[in-house]
Amino acid sequence: MSTLFTNVTAVLTDGQHTVLKDAYVAVESTTISYVGTQRPNRYFDAEVDCTGKVMMPGFVNAHTHIPMTPMRGYGGGCDLQTWLHQYIFPAESRWDDRAIRASTALGLAEMIASGVTCIADMYMRNDALIQEVAAAGISGNICCGATEFSGHFDPNQNRDCKIQQALTDQWHGYGEGQILIDASVHGEYTSVPGLWDWMARFAADHKQGIHVHLSETIAEQEACLARHGMTPAAVFEQHGLFDVRAIAAHCVQTTPQDWEILSRHKVTAIHNPMSNLKLGSGIAPIAAMRKAGVRVGLGTDGVSSNNATDLFADMKLMALLACGSTHDPLALTAWDALTAATATGGEALGRKTGVIAEGYSADLILVDFTKPNLIPCHDVAENLVYSAHGADVCMNMARGKIIYQDGVWFTIDMDRVRKEMDNYVLPKLFG
Repeated sequence: MSTLFTNVTAVLTDGQHTVLKDAYVAVESTTISYVGTQRPNRYFDAEVDCTGKVMMPGFVNAHTHIPMTPMRGYGGGCDLQTWLHQYIFPAESRWDDRAIRASTALGLAEMIASGVTCIADMYMRNDALIQEVAAAGISGNICCGATEFSGHFDPNQNRDCKIQQALTDQWHGYGEGQILIDASVHGEYTSVPGLWDWMARFAADHKQGIHVHLSETIAEQEACLARHGMTPAAVFEQHGLFDVRAIAAHCVQTTPQDWEILSRHKVTAIHNPMSNLKLGSGIAPIAAMRKAGVRVGLGTDGVSSNNATDLFADMKLMALLACGSTHDPLALTAWDALTAATATGGEALGRKTGVIAEGYSADLILVDFTKPNLIPCHDVAENLVYSAHGADVCMNMARGKIIYQDGVWFTIDMDRVRKEMDNYVLPKLFG
């Protein structure tokens, strides 16, 4: 399938603040084959007129827990530990694959309709989750969030080590790279040194990345210092977890010493501003982190602690928090926020996505700039970051295939999903 987008205003996120107007973007199979102002002299299977719309790369949601969608608003108003132990963990104990699949499909529908084309997801029952991601058409770096609560670690007995091996054997590279499996450690406080060493070796041996939670709360940071005399970042560095491509979610309580570690190892910190504020965890010091050389991507975290997966909202909040907390309106520009939500996320996941350029994955979205909230447009980037909403997305193309357009999902049966939620998932988890 080949597609030509015409009359394009394209935000390239190429590092040069480029907005290409009156342009053409061509797609061959899963890849962008041309970007320019001259119409390609060849036949295309389909043409899409982009008049009145802005094209940008699809969002990379670099830290999610998609199946938690049914927990939207559940247990609200609690601190992290109370919320987890009194609400989330009891509900999660009732999961089965059928519930995971329906919940994942619902979360994916929300993400796709608001412009997400690639995710990094950490959760459980990954086979069921991956089946839904693959069917929906977006790309995913999937991991299991490995834990070990006993004092004794044996990789032959640890459930998540077995899952890591099985997922790698079955899914790593599936669909010409649509699905990638990353190694993972849920967090320092939910695991032990033996698991860290094993996951670090596994990732290196299988050319995988690492996905961790890092320094989300004051309690986590202080408890780690009490146990090890080091912060979680220093502990993970010592055990080799940052010797491969790595992403670290949250980083709210990290220190300048931690930033030096993250920068030196090229670890990407994944900012989750909405979730961190809602749970009272704090505000990640991303302006200072960026000055220290740390790459910063963007994620929504789970719907359970964000209540939505609209990356436009998180992108706006990211910029506002950085500027407001530093009293500097240039601490994080609109272009910085756009890049974090697209190109930086793609690089962090080891993918050629998040940029509109030849050879990159055809992960493209159209935003309707005829909407009242986007009129007038003095600056496209300013409008995208500060004025746009997920509901303004009118087309989502993932890997060269249009999967959503004008309120219609082409890869997700929303009637089935709604029935499954009402008749099976909600009674099972909360009945």
